Amino acid sequence: RLGPALRAVAGALPLGDDCVDASMAMVTIHQWPEPLDGLAEMRRATRGPVVVLTFDPDAVADLWLAEYAPELLTIEASRYPSIDTIATALGPGATVTPVPVPFDCADGFTEAFYGRPEAFLDPEVRRSQSAWSFIDPEVTTGSLAALAADLDSGRWDQHHGGLRVQPWYHGAVRLVVGGR
Repeated sequence: RLGPALRAVAGALPLGDDCVDASMAMVTIHQWPEPLDGLAEMRRATRGPVVVLTFDPDAVADLWLAEYAPELLTIEASRYPSIDTIATALGPGATVTPVPVPFDCADGFTEAFYGRPEAFLDPEVRRSQSAWSFIDPEVTTGSLAALAADLDSGRWDQHHGGLRVQPWYHGAVRLVVGGR
């Protein structure tokens, strides 16, 4: 009773034109070799809405982590197509909605830890975030040492402690929906 599963890449979907009711890409387009090709394929194969959850590269560096690992967020931002590019690829009338991240978000992407900075000191957390693999290990070590020192001294809490009790973070997450 489940629908079929297909193994494919976004830029070459093994589907006919307008053959699916809706499609979605959830926090993935920054991993595609050619995001515009993948979005065009989704649009071609979808007769209804195409939904993309992604990050606005212009807002990625607004997170406090930019103070400690600016290289990380610079690289991260460079991997995402602009929100305007995505909306244009999805066609006229595409909408863009900011998505607040809840404090207890368990997904593991960078902003999910906006109020839990100690998480970045855990190698398992960093391994689940691909951007860390793009920066020099020495830079990572220095960034984490500075964060650990500020956590130990209380400096992080003096500057950002309010995030520990903030129920939502309004950062770079965007939902882009294009329909027909």
